[in-house]
Amino acid sequence: MTTQQVRSIFLSDIHLGTKACQASQLLEFLKAYSSENLFLLGDIVDLWAMSRGGVCWSASQNTFVQKVLRRARHGEKVIFIPGNHDEAMREYVGTSFGDVMVESEYIHTASDGRRYLLIHGDEFDQVTLHHKWVAVLGDIFYNLLV
Repeated sequence: MTTQQVRSIFLSDIHLGTKACQASQLLEFLKAYSSENLFLLGDIVDLWAMSRGGVCWSASQNTFVQKVLRRARHGEKVIFIPGNHDEAMREYVGTSFGDVMVESEYIHTASDGRRYLLIHGDEFDQVTLHHKWVAVLGDIFYNLLV
């Protein structure tokens, strides 16, 4: 398989640590594409599910984390913007973990000069903002179904 070079990859809602995580398919995707920029746009690790004792961490999830860190170490810009499921990481905005930068938002300039605001988007979810218990309850039921 040949690797296709792209300028940027945008990933969100991976939910590492859960049964629903499709890390094997994600690894195939990352093998197929190399990039200058890798943007992780929230809910990469599902701390909500993990805090309830439902940790399901596979070898492919470990491999995914290692692959992201390796790409960062080899010069790919990796930006992590926490979402609601990994919101505990918001405490580290402005910090770098190795070569992975944690940001609350990021302005990405496309090759044609257009600028895009990168965020997770949970800050616009009225249920998550004002009735978090409803969001958590929905998450519990979702995880029971998958």
